[in-house]
Amino acid sequence: MTAAREWTTEMKRALHDGLVIPAHPLALDAERKLDERSQRALTRYYMASGAGGVAVGVHSTQFEIRDPGIGLFEPVLRMAAEEIDKAALTRPFIKVAGICGPTEQALQEAEIAAGLGYDAGLLSMGGLKGWTEAQLLERTAQVAERIPVIGFYLQPSVGGQVLSYEFWKAFAELPGVIAIKMAPFNRYQTIDVVRAVCASSRRDEIALYTGNDDNIVNDLFTTYRFRIDGEVVEKRIVGGLLGHWAVWTERAVALLEEIKSARQSGSIDAEWLTRNIEVTDSNAAFFDPAHAFAGCIPGIHEVLRRQGLMQGTWCLNPHETLSPGQAEEIDRVYRDYPHLHDDAFVSRHLQDWLK
Repeated sequence: MTAAREWTTEMKRALHDGLVIPAHPLALDAERKLDERSQRALTRYYMASGAGGVAVGVHSTQFEIRDPGIGLFEPVLRMAAEEIDKAALTRPFIKVAGICGPTEQALQEAEIAAGLGYDAGLLSMGGLKGWTEAQLLERTAQVAERIPVIGFYLQPSVGGQVLSYEFWKAFAELPGVIAIKMAPFNRYQTIDVVRAVCASSRRDEIALYTGNDDNIVNDLFTTYRFRIDGEVVEKRIVGGLLGHWAVWTERAVALLEEIKSARQSGSIDAEWLTRNIEVTDSNAAFFDPAHAFAGCIPGIHEVLRRQGLMQGTWCLNPHETLSPGQAEEIDRVYRDYPHLHDDAFVSRHLQDWLK
């Protein structure tokens, strides 16, 4: 069994300070085969953008990479790790591997990720709706023995399940858990997770990250405050692990830095509420909630295709395509929010990344 990767003090500090961690897409050619040139260019783009890590093998990378006839889970994790290691960045850059499936599969994926030098596993509970909360906790504990775990509250509409406050409190007590990504797209369920972490003995050891693409900016500004056993406990969502941040990433990094500065100053202008809506409106074009998120992966691909980072919007599942009117919606948010995209930055560096 591969030993779990040790986290340096600098890495822990960066994680708790808050990072932009894009969910890494999968670049394919017209034959739906891996486009290695574009795949590596994407990793280089995220590093150059100032992101603090990448999540590979997650939903945006397409779960079909695990299918026996496709077999791309290990190759795409390896490519990203090679590019990151080769870059020899002077700042922490967290390598996160997506991990899913029943316990045996999850352990195998954790072993592959650890062997490739990944720092953490984003542990999905999607597709396990028949499992009890006790079974999910036991699975997490076993995976955490192989690799540090980032928990993942996935919205039920795309395969997740509603989990109790008691579950998240017990989850936070597991010693291998280092962070939790909250993506239920639901205020009540997001509060459950934050309150549970605040009530745990490990509250200061767990970083909270947003995956709520419908509320990114507000999540990052909110101070959660609860009275726990007579003591007032506060906690923030410090960064994001987001499919949305797989595009316009250089601007997302700038956005997070602006938010950090505003939080530190203690003066938060009401204009940020408008910015939240601008980001959410853009996300609606990318993620396609108008069609129950059917076009969420092709929507991300379409932005990257327009920038030259991908050849096309092809997915491993040929039925995953842009929804009717989605390209026009992407046109609209480009037109309405020019301050949110990073086309000029990409254009300046694209040929270097594609080398």
